[in-house]
Amino acid sequence: RRGGLRRPRRRVILIAVVLALATAGAVYWFIHRNTETTDDAFIDGDTVPLSPRIVGTVARIHFDDNQMVKKGDLLVEIDPADYQAELDAAQAALSEAEARQRMAEADVELTRASTTAGIAQAESGVVAAQAALAEAQASAAADRAEADRAKADLPRYEAAARQGASSRQQLDQAAATARTGEAKWKAAEQSVAAAQAKIAEAEALLAQAKTAPAQIAVKEAEARAAAANVSAARARVDQAELNLSYTRIVAADDGHITKRSVNAGDVVQRNETLGLLVPDNRWVTANFKETQLTHMRPGQPVSISIDAYPGETLSGRIDSIQRGTGARFSLLPPENATGNYVKIVQRVPVKIVFTEPPEPGMVLGLGMSVVPSVDVSAAGASESAGR
Repeated sequence: RRGGLRRPRRRVILIAVVLALATAGAVYWFIHRNTETTDDAFIDGDTVPLSPRIVGTVARIHFDDNQMVKKGDLLVEIDPADYQAELDAAQAALSEAEARQRMAEADVELTRASTTAGIAQAESGVVAAQAALAEAQASAAADRAEADRAKADLPRYEAAARQGASSRQQLDQAAATARTGEAKWKAAEQSVAAAQAKIAEAEALLAQAKTAPAQIAVKEAEARAAAANVSAARARVDQAELNLSYTRIVAADDGHITKRSVNAGDVVQRNETLGLLVPDNRWVTANFKETQLTHMRPGQPVSISIDAYPGETLSGRIDSIQRGTGARFSLLPPENATGNYVKIVQRVPVKIVFTEPPEPGMVLGLGMSVVPSVDVSAAGASESAGR
């Protein structure tokens, strides 16, 4: 009888267990029927490399590994002596180029003024030379007439002297007057030739003065070249100032420094990584199966559990869904058109952002594992906007 009594009890217990499991399963299904979850999810974020833009020797380091820094904090100082010398040389060259530009501009004005006055002076010189030539020609004509008269009087004095009508002294005086007139006439002819030469010289000076526009154009071209040299020198100064500023590496954003790989005294090269700055901005990259994306939309709420903090849950929302699977954007994407094809459920990265900051003391390091649960029954951002 005892065995007979035990069998109904066992049945009752078995039925109770089955009912309890069915009830638990129904409750679990009811609660999670509109929830999509994956354990293939990690904390993600940006990393900013600390890289010098110049070559130099590290003078001082102002950070340690895992140190919190603020935007603009000085992190690394590179010896600025060489770059300060380059800046001083560039500034000196700029000063010299500016002085040359001022001289060239002043030369343009001086050339413009002097050539304008030179034209007027040359024109007046031509007029004066022409007047001198006319005067010389008139004087030469008068001297020639006087010489001809004295030359014509000489035979009469000679005849009168032979007849005894005039004295020997008068004859000598007439001969001297004829010679003097001849000499004076020849000197006048030479003055005419000199006056003609003066006219040619004055006309040459006038022609030279009339080249003023070409001279001014040359000086203006020299001034423009000097201005271009000033611009080039100023650009070299700007570049030298930039290089000098590059000797100070500052934090580009708030965050923590990791993977420090530099010490004071090291000679660093351009674009060499000295460490990584991890900004405070974090998000979750969750790789959901493609079959889980049917009702998933941006803006839907997400409950995020972090493996490092059991029992802690953070709130978030879907920011975006990648337009492609993780395999498609891998280094060696699969080529399904060759060989045998085996269908595999693909995973698609989904970006989830936090809607509330983590509690103080909660460290969210890049790559930490999390488990997001998306409420796919909630309306997404696009659906809410449409309504």
